[in-house]
Amino acid sequence: MNVLILFGGNSFEHNISCKSVNFIIDNIDKEKFNYKLVGIDFNNDWYIVNGATKIDSNWKKNNSIVKIDNIIEFAKKFDIVFPMIHGNTVEDGKLQSMFELYNINYVGCNSISSLMCYDKMLTKLILEKYNIPQVPYIIYRNEIKYDNIDFPVIIKPCKCGSSIGITVAHNKKEMKKGIKIAKKYDSKILIEQYIENNRELECAILKDKKKLIVSDIGEIINNGKWYDYEKKYVCESKTIISNIDKNVKEQIKSYSKTIFNLLDCDKLSRLDFLYDLDNKKIYFNEINTIPGFTKSSMFPKLIKNEGINYKEIITKILIQ
Repeated sequence: MNVLILFGGNSFEHNISCKSVNFIIDNIDKEKFNYKLVGIDFNNDWYIVNGATKIDSNWKKNNSIVKIDNIIEFAKKFDIVFPMIHGNTVEDGKLQSMFELYNINYVGCNSISSLMCYDKMLTKLILEKYNIPQVPYIIYRNEIKYDNIDFPVIIKPCKCGSSIGITVAHNKKEMKKGIKIAKKYDSKILIEQYIENNRELECAILKDKKKLIVSDIGEIINNGKWYDYEKKYVCESKTIISNIDKNVKEQIKSYSKTIFNLLDCDKLSRLDFLYDLDNKKIYFNEINTIPGFTKSSMFPKLIKNEGINYKEIITKILIQ
């Protein structure tokens, strides 16, 4: 089976993609799959990367590369495309739209599902309709009445991932600063009530043909107040199988399966939740349709915990 693996992309998460693709290179079953690596740079130019065994942020300088002129005709040569790209251009459904237009087979959610999951506002509005519990929030565009804000709050770009552009504000001054930071990444800002005394819990789903494999619940253990970019990819916070109450686990697994189906997801997703320790409440946080695949990432760890090794995980992702 011939597989085209894409990485990089014109995204704030370009470097995370470079980290994730190494996991795929290391664990793909080379007896079953013939793969070709293609990197997409910040200008959205595509390059074949020849003979690479490890990708880093300087992949264009450190490897033998060949620019691709006709992207569509090149992609059509493969049985399936695996877009290991985080953030915009893939998680927002742009590349999927192109693949769908030209009947190119690819891994993961379709273009509409991808956009619904990537835009946090759309996700929240859809799931509100189905009574999925979420923390109180507002959407900021151009102005806001600070008198109506119940601090502390967490401020996020609506369309961005990997905790990029996220801050916590305890007062009006910090909130103005947080909005300014978030605006660097998106014009639409999500402002949520910040649950200070919480546990951050995650569930992974892998679709194996028609069967959904719903993982046990993982937990983020870190020394900080919240799980920011640095703790995810620099300090590499510890991720464990949570020891939280069994009923809470079962509720999260049930919510995860429901959300995956409501948003018409396919193949793989990681769903993030908060558990409010003071009020004993579960809140859905967000869904990732191309979750991280670094050595510290939760998705492969959780699926492996279900008795599926890393090589088998990638095989199940690629076999339609």
